[in-house]
Amino acid sequence: MTSVQVENHNAGDAAGHGTDEGYERGLGSRQVQMIAIGGAIGVGLFLKAGANIEKAGPSLILMYAAAGVIVFFIMRALGELLLYRPVSGSFVEYAREFLGPVFGFVTGWTYWLNWVVTGMAELTAAAIYMHYWFPDVPQWVTALVFMVLLYGLNLISVKLFGELEFWFSMIKVTALLGMIIIGIGVITFGFSAAGDTASVSNLWAFDGFFPNGIGSSLMTLQGVMFAFLAVELVGVTAGESKDPEKTLPKAINTLPWRIALFYVGALTVILCVVKWTEFTDGVSPFVAAFAKIGIPAGAAIVNFVVLTAALSSCNSGMYSTGRMLRDLAANNEAPKAVGKLSARRLPTIGITLSVAFMAIGVVLNYVVPEKAFTYVTSVATAAGIWTWLMIVISHIRYRHAVAAGRLPASPFPAPGGTIGSWIAVVFLLGVTVMIGLDPDGRISLYVGFVWAIALGIGWSVLKSRVPQLGERGQADAKR
Repeated sequence: MTSVQVENHNAGDAAGHGTDEGYERGLGSRQVQMIAIGGAIGVGLFLKAGANIEKAGPSLILMYAAAGVIVFFIMRALGELLLYRPVSGSFVEYAREFLGPVFGFVTGWTYWLNWVVTGMAELTAAAIYMHYWFPDVPQWVTALVFMVLLYGLNLISVKLFGELEFWFSMIKVTALLGMIIIGIGVITFGFSAAGDTASVSNLWAFDGFFPNGIGSSLMTLQGVMFAFLAVELVGVTAGESKDPEKTLPKAINTLPWRIALFYVGALTVILCVVKWTEFTDGVSPFVAAFAKIGIPAGAAIVNFVVLTAALSSCNSGMYSTGRMLRDLAANNEAPKAVGKLSARRLPTIGITLSVAFMAIGVVLNYVVPEKAFTYVTSVATAAGIWTWLMIVISHIRYRHAVAAGRLPASPFPAPGGTIGSWIAVVFLLGVTVMIGLDPDGRISLYVGFVWAIALGIGWSVLKSRVPQLGERGQADAKR
């Protein structure tokens, strides 16, 4: 262990948590890399991009590129913190250390809420996709079956979780690469039914690159940011990675090319193959492009890929919520029972409680199947923005502590110091304003307001029962 690692280890112990928190370090480099890749490819790209293309046209490519730069700033900030002190609590633990226990409390429970509602959304999406093959099966039945199946798999071992995410991500990556290669072939050689109209000029030939104006393009940023939710999950794996000092920097540093290839590259190819005016809300642009090209069983293949993307996200939600609850319990911010590990060294009770709340999604699929997806996805974006803000603000505070000589420097510093984090703060606050201006997205702010009140009450009750939380807050504030 190097001198820097010894200092970081001691810093972790001083804060109350070492790098080994009782978890099995069962995630290898291959699995962490694929979890990182899969976190950057989700249903937001496969399904939601259709509605955003309808609003922004080809300029959506630029929105994804801009958001990708911000996400990279966020992940490099998180990476610097992770190598300073790798813990499973990840950004929640850093918010607690650098901003005070109340921020750790709010961030932990908000991230838990984020993944619970995302799990509901993905179960709903998976049930909708299954209608392609089984149109007569009720939506709630399929959602229930998938929930029970993934719950059972999450209780076996972290290694199995890693393997599931590896193969889920492999399917998404392979499918996207195949789509890009086929699309480039259509543009270059003009084969298939889409060959006659496929052209790079489709990016500007129909009312320009910003067909509906820059304002309409900027309003899609909230949907674009939703597509990037879960990219921070690689930070939660820190406590169960075999060699976080090597695997985490590698996973984070490959993020730019993943965004460039799978988001910017894929959308550019799709919009060159099919003009943007042919895409509509509710239809996956990839399904539409494959239908235009005329590939046999193309729609079924894409539907299967999107199904795996939904199941992957729900699987990740079950994994992360259990870890978040354990971190909260370890800091007296949740019942001690949810922090206990099973004989397999898994937070079984925390996972079970989270899945019980995810079951609300099954109920919604029974009561209002046509509205279930819309009701729950709006909350996830606002919760995700809060999480990202906590990461970059914690990074800024950490850098201040390093500059003052109070903490050791991380072996994985973010390029440009805190500049990227400050840019991310401004960008995320701007996206929040856009959410407030959008009638469809505004509901997430209403829910967020109610959630903030609930957390405020919860914190007041908690602090009255555990007075040392306030004392620790004063100590943390000195950082």
